[in-house]
Amino acid sequence: MKTKFINGVSSSPSMSLGLLVTENAQQVQPNTEEDFKELVCADQPDLDTRRKAYLWCREFLHGAWKSLSEEDFHITIIRGGLSNKLFLCSLPDSLDTVGDEPRSILLRLYGAILQMSCNKGDSRQSNKENHFQGAEAMVLESVMFAILAERELGPKLYGIFPQGRLEQYVPSRKLDTCELSDPSISAEVAEKMAKFHGMRMPFNKEPKWLFGTMDKYLNQVLRLNFTRESHLRRFNRLLSYNLPQEIDMLKSLLESTHSPVVFCHNDCQEGNVLLLKGRQSSDKQKLMLIDFEYSSYNYRGFDIGNHFCEWMYDYNCEELPFFKVNAQAYPSKAQQLHFIDSYLRESDPGFDNLSEEDQMKVKEGLYVEVNRFSLASHFFWGLWSIIQARLSTIKFGYLEYAQARFDAYFQQKKIWAV
Repeated sequence: MKTKFINGVSSSPSMSLGLLVTENAQQVQPNTEEDFKELVCADQPDLDTRRKAYLWCREFLHGAWKSLSEEDFHITIIRGGLSNKLFLCSLPDSLDTVGDEPRSILLRLYGAILQMSCNKGDSRQSNKENHFQGAEAMVLESVMFAILAERELGPKLYGIFPQGRLEQYVPSRKLDTCELSDPSISAEVAEKMAKFHGMRMPFNKEPKWLFGTMDKYLNQVLRLNFTRESHLRRFNRLLSYNLPQEIDMLKSLLESTHSPVVFCHNDCQEGNVLLLKGRQSSDKQKLMLIDFEYSSYNYRGFDIGNHFCEWMYDYNCEELPFFKVNAQAYPSKAQQLHFIDSYLRESDPGFDNLSEEDQMKVKEGLYVEVNRFSLASHFFWGLWSIIQARLSTIKFGYLEYAQARFDAYFQQKKIWAV
């Protein structure tokens, strides 16, 4: 899910192209006791949730969890929301572990999954379809999480059941936007992305996700209406860009741009990259990718181009519109080639055997590919944000963000749509 925006309703398109409204439950783990105090809500779970959590932990975990009494079971709320509730479950300090069982785990409970539709009160048949799409998306996401955990590309999975799952607790913090340009971090993100792209996953391998979702978003945008004057003014300005014509142009450009179809993260921004506790900036393995709700088979160029776009946006802002744009932070060609070099060395076994001249040709080709696909990133999240402006309860300047993404789209279009 889009972990830029905390507390409210945000949307995540499933791999089957069902457009879901999901609560943005962030999976970032507290790095210090102070961080933990900020992250954990003061409220304790209700007695029924506490009882169920205790039983799940005792049944699915091993070692000391098997002898843990309910009175000694520790549970606190990390995030509560409409579609995901996240809890930290722990053994008491007085109880020693028996083997390699974890002392603390995360319990994720699934809540209501709502179809994102501009027409509320749809027919009973439509509601059935919405429920099916929500269930399908949840199954796909659970399968994906399990496979990534098994391949050590995501948090470990300790248990899965119809109501939710037990996940690894990873002491860490999310990256700040400014850290994406750190050379060692950028190189490791490239390596992690290359490993992600190299996976074979049991999902539909046709690249339907990008333009299938964008088409649905655009259809919804064209049916939206706003009543507040300031919103209507911004919305009308966005509509004046003739978005249907622009999306046709974009499709034509990208259809002429070769980009392999791989398994993509599709939302590799700083909030979805964890810096593991105790790792130094010099360590080669200090990062973990999280939040795979947008992941699907897609064009390689989109995933990398989308990541580069995220260098420009800082969402850690306390005042409206709750983000800052720095167009100058978009990676320079040298920074992009640094990333691309690390990516190719991990993804292409024959890359190291090429001559320096041939290596540069390959890197230059990928450089053009990702910058053309960066246009799709701006367009995609621009449409997404317009819809959020109408539906979301999160305090965020969605229409301002949409404007920022389309401003960047038209600026980069001058360079790359030639």
